[in-house]
Amino acid sequence: MKRRIWLASYPKSGNTWLRLLLANLRADRPADINRLPTEPALASARAPFDRVTLLASGLLTPDECDLLRPAAYRAMARIDDPEEDEGAAGIDDTIFVKTHDAWTHNAAGEAMLAGADAAAGAILIVRDPRDIVASLAHHNASPCDAAIGFMADPAARFAEPRDGQPTQLRQTLTDWSGFQASWLDQREIPVHLIRYEDLQADAGGALARALAFFGVDASAAQCARAAEFARFGRVQDQEQRLGFGEAPRPQLATRFFRRGAAGGWRDELTPTQADRVEAAHAAMMVRLGYPLTERRRECA
Repeated sequence: MKRRIWLASYPKSGNTWLRLLLANLRADRPADINRLPTEPALASARAPFDRVTLLASGLLTPDECDLLRPAAYRAMARIDDPEEDEGAAGIDDTIFVKTHDAWTHNAAGEAMLAGADAAAGAILIVRDPRDIVASLAHHNASPCDAAIGFMADPAARFAEPRDGQPTQLRQTLTDWSGFQASWLDQREIPVHLIRYEDLQADAGGALARALAFFGVDASAAQCARAAEFARFGRVQDQEQRLGFGEAPRPQLATRFFRRGAAGGWRDELTPTQADRVEAAHAAMMVRLGYPLTERRRECA
């Protein structure tokens, strides 16, 4: 039976990049970005939920799905599912599962992700919220001001039904600060923190430290090779040549791997927009080591 590790992140924080690093760890050539594990490696995927509950999630309300999700994740952790194991992002005896869910509880008071019964731990990927703004706005085809408002909304959700059935189960994000606090402050499973900026500075080293935290065997050479295979420019080139199925609007050739720069917010946000982000998230930014602008430090 394989253990499960959550790859948790607020959207546009580097989750896909980390998945690429993991996919390249045992590879002898760069992994195809369009052959990354999908449904079994995604906590919000409907198919694994439907298989273990023997129910069609599309016939349930989001609240009903939320009540069943903890039991579903416990079952996934206990059952050796050949279909899931074959398609999951796995290394040796460990499966890595992406989630954009904050660590929340359903109406019955159960941890949505089922605590230690469902996973051995989590890797939390964080990114400067000012850099997330433009990336999230691009992803959602919305203005930066709308993205800033979404990131400050404690009721923010992904895949919230509106005029049709979303392809994924509903995910509760909360606001950017609340998302990070929910994972860092829960005490049910161990969490290893990775900053997007540390991935940029030394992807191989950041990957090696995360794997060592969970006792996954990986040499420094393997991690360095994975970092080279998943280098941002190389991945961008793949997307330009082949497209990327996880892009928000692939039919319009919308780029997923857009810029990937740390500190890019300085030329993408106005001073007022940057100040709005800092005003909403200053405490968590300081906690995670993201320096505030001089203007905000003077207001604090």
